[in-house]
Amino acid sequence: MLIWLVELADNLQFFNLFRYITFRTGAALFTSALIVFLFGPRMISSLRVRQGKGQPIRADGPQTHFKKAGTPTMGGLMILAGIVGSSLLWADLSNVYVVATLLVTLGFGAIGFYDDYLKVTKQTDKGFSGKARLAIEFVIAGIAVYCMMNTALASGQHGSTFGSSVAFPFFKDFLIDLGIFFVLFGGFVIVAAGNAVNLTDGLDGLAIVPVMIAAASFGIIAYLTGNAVFSNYLQINFVPGTGELAVILGAVIGAGLGFLWFNAPPAAIFMGDTGSLALGGLIGSVAVATKHEIVMAIIGGLFVIETMSVIIQVGYFKMTGRRVFLMAPIHHHFEKLGWTESQVVIRFWIIAVGLAMLGLSTLKLR
Repeated sequence: MLIWLVELADNLQFFNLFRYITFRTGAALFTSALIVFLFGPRMISSLRVRQGKGQPIRADGPQTHFKKAGTPTMGGLMILAGIVGSSLLWADLSNVYVVATLLVTLGFGAIGFYDDYLKVTKQTDKGFSGKARLAIEFVIAGIAVYCMMNTALASGQHGSTFGSSVAFPFFKDFLIDLGIFFVLFGGFVIVAAGNAVNLTDGLDGLAIVPVMIAAASFGIIAYLTGNAVFSNYLQINFVPGTGELAVILGAVIGAGLGFLWFNAPPAAIFMGDTGSLALGGLIGSVAVATKHEIVMAIIGGLFVIETMSVIIQVGYFKMTGRRVFLMAPIHHHFEKLGWTESQVVIRFWIIAVGLAMLGLSTLKLR
């Protein structure tokens, strides 16, 4: 919204700053962190009073988790307030990629909120119907992908099929055109990302830091793919308009820092599905917009590992009646092995950093 101040640059040179994505990204980061810091304590107090017993603890979970009983959930509301409030101030709201990404973020956040609401009110770890939840997520993601695909097609870059094509890392011009099926592919990427982050969110600080790492990585990618000079130098696909997504990702980092202040062990609040679904969907949307869907599987490799551990556990148990892991998702497996919660969280953060660096290296390896 504040980007309109650029029009005043003719009278006062200072307002020229609002033209630069880098400036607005930094401002968005600071603003979102400030929003969470200022309103976080009040929101935590309100949620604690309204929720009473807080988020239900899994009966089959590690014994150390039972001491967390009574901790309020829905902390994703704090994160969303920071991201959306900051983005409305600093991002270009006429940009289709910005609008589509915020649509997914708010839509997935609403689904997660309803899921958290059911869990808290019924005091069960079973929330919204899985099939209904996935169906609504696919509808929201499909609409966003369709809008982004048409925007890329209208730009005329890389030919008439670029918007509906999948790009591959390490190859300069290797594109596979999926046509209208790109909507299904992109929708799957966004829904998978949202639910992968959701599965990872099981320990204090475990999900939010890898999300910030992924946001920082994709902030760089979005800025580079949206810049004709840099994308040409790196020989990556130029996608006009995606640079503006760096502003939203800056807001994610700021809101994440603010939330981590309250979520650090022992957590005063959990982000819940409200936050994890929204954040995962946001990252997935940026990956689709920038044509880095496959790279997301590397940068967000920790989320992939967590998801695969659940798929393997469930599939193997159905076939054999036995378990591969002591408990899934895999972070609980290591807790059962005797790792402390802090050891699991910090070691997983280290893995997330390593995977992010590996993912970013694909920008130059062409």
